[in-house]
Amino acid sequence: MRPNDAGNAANQRPSRPLTPDQAWQITTARAAECVLFFDFDGVVAPVGDDPNAVQPVPEVMSAIAGLTEVVRRVAVVSARPVDFLRERFGHLPEVDLYGLYGLEHSRGAGETVTEPAALPWVPAMAELAERAREELPEGALVEYKRLSVALHYRTNPQVAGEVEAWGRAEAERLGLKVQTGRMVIELKPPVDRDKGIVIGEVARTAGCAWYFGDDVSDIKAFDALRALEASDPHFFGICVAVANPETGQEVARAADLTLDSPQALGKFLAEALQTLRS
Repeated sequence: MRPNDAGNAANQRPSRPLTPDQAWQITTARAAECVLFFDFDGVVAPVGDDPNAVQPVPEVMSAIAGLTEVVRRVAVVSARPVDFLRERFGHLPEVDLYGLYGLEHSRGAGETVTEPAALPWVPAMAELAERAREELPEGALVEYKRLSVALHYRTNPQVAGEVEAWGRAEAERLGLKVQTGRMVIELKPPVDRDKGIVIGEVARTAGCAWYFGDDVSDIKAFDALRALEASDPHFFGICVAVANPETGQEVARAADLTLDSPQALGKFLAEALQTLRS
């Protein structure tokens, strides 16, 4: 099979490696059954010193708006709470939002649904955030997310060891899960939800899916697409890494394609939208 033969691509597994043009041409034949998944920080938006001030790249948002019209679904799968994501995507009600690694989700403009097993941990997370603010060194930023607590040290990397040691000790004391990331360690309830589980569930009935990620937690999403390909000869999945100096190489090694930045993603998606519409 030729990878750019759209007719054959609808029913056959393409060989790798693929160029971006080939991948989108194959996707065009399956657009009606394709789901596009995006991480938020480092992908849709650049990573910033103040996590609450981060805003999406306009070109990416414009392309996502167009993509909702030509594929089955578009979804954001993030460590951010759904409320935060809704503030950025509220004008795009067609986009599904999966927050806190899947502990929360909102289908389109629907209400936010929380994983029931996580709800009893809300008081413990609030208490943990308060203790972190009191005990962590200056320069550590505590981000309380109701169902998780992220401990950032981006503005003061020298305290990374102290922050991570404190976080891991608290996780062990309270029985929490630890998720590391780009200049951050996050503590969350011991509930079996992560990006890979979300992608595996949502893409299970699709014939095609893309995942765009930049951090180590996104590798589980990549693995989910690989597993779907292994179990379904028809399924086509593409893993895209957005490079960065902190985790980019590890994520890039696990991906099919690599982009340089969220800004580059905007151009990439705009070109893809032209291909899909044609």
